[in-house]
Amino acid sequence: MRKWIQIIHKNTGLSPYVWVVFYILPFYFIFSSSSTYEVAVGITMIIGFFICYVLTFISKGWLVYFWTSVQIGISITMSLLFGYVYFSLFLAFFIGNIQHRVGFFTLYSIHVISTLVTINYGFVTQNPVIITQLPFVLVSLIGVILLPVNTYNRNKREKLQDELEVANKKISELVKLEERQRIARDLHDTLGQKLSLIGLKSDLAGKLIGKNPSRAQAELNDIHQTARSALKEVREMVTQMRGTRLEDEVFRVKQMLKAAQIDFVLEGSPKLTNTSLLNENVVSMCVKEAVTNIVKHSGASTCWITITPSRTELVVRVQDDGCGLAEHPDCLRGNGLGGMKERLEFVNGGLEIGPGPGTMIVMKVPNVFKQPEKEAEG
Repeated sequence: MRKWIQIIHKNTGLSPYVWVVFYILPFYFIFSSSSTYEVAVGITMIIGFFICYVLTFISKGWLVYFWTSVQIGISITMSLLFGYVYFSLFLAFFIGNIQHRVGFFTLYSIHVISTLVTINYGFVTQNPVIITQLPFVLVSLIGVILLPVNTYNRNKREKLQDELEVANKKISELVKLEERQRIARDLHDTLGQKLSLIGLKSDLAGKLIGKNPSRAQAELNDIHQTARSALKEVREMVTQMRGTRLEDEVFRVKQMLKAAQIDFVLEGSPKLTNTSLLNENVVSMCVKEAVTNIVKHSGASTCWITITPSRTELVVRVQDDGCGLAEHPDCLRGNGLGGMKERLEFVNGGLEIGPGPGTMIVMKVPNVFKQPEKEAEG
């Protein structure tokens, strides 16, 4: 079980030393009274208040609201008998930590109204303690109004942040799962078929080696070529698994366009700082696919790549001055554009076909939002 003073410190954000002052203050107000009976009643209420205060933190369900209601009654009584309104601050801090929306607004309304009525009654009856402590009473009243709302909103933000972290972890696991499935598909497509072919040709070569040595030799040569092809595809797949930096891909794209005698213009820096490796890898593959389409199909003389990073997203435009695709929406299904669109959407990005001349492909992926590191608690 957590210690209740640690609970109070965590939920209010105040130093325990500040709370010690609040613990001592009511005794000052009690002992300033001349009546022994009032002193006894005051001490009993103080002890009862703190017992209820602890019980609200360790209770669940309707008991939380019951003990809080008892505290409100004690706070009103202390204000009327001794002019001590500062118990209302304890309640203000606690009510802000109630997660249930209806319960929070119900207790908040009751507490604010009861505190206002009690303070006004003190003014009407000319309570000397409340009148002499007027500045502190007004500060307490402001605290009663603002502190619960501030604490409630802060806890709500923390809860949303926790939910966001959990969602990010789930997304990360889904990404890993999708990557495993992709690797399994690639292995099946590259190795599965070729190994099956090698097995069949090996059986055929074994049967023919005594009957038709020349044909058996031809089958063995086919096995050798198939094995080399499979090895090459495995190496390419492993290279893709390692991830591709946009800077490296831009260099390869430049070489490809130079070989195709297409001028290359780069705008922006390919060195990315706020883009995750997964998103950068996806963009790099899409850039490669887009440039391959330009080389194969566009008949362009110039290719432009514009890289525009911002705080929230990375935008990469690949444009050429060849035959355009903008007026042919069906082209999205061909030339690898459908696969590019699926890859980008998987990382919450998107693909658009921009206006001509030529073809402009606009790729967008979200950037990483880096929060400032929180200062360590003293």
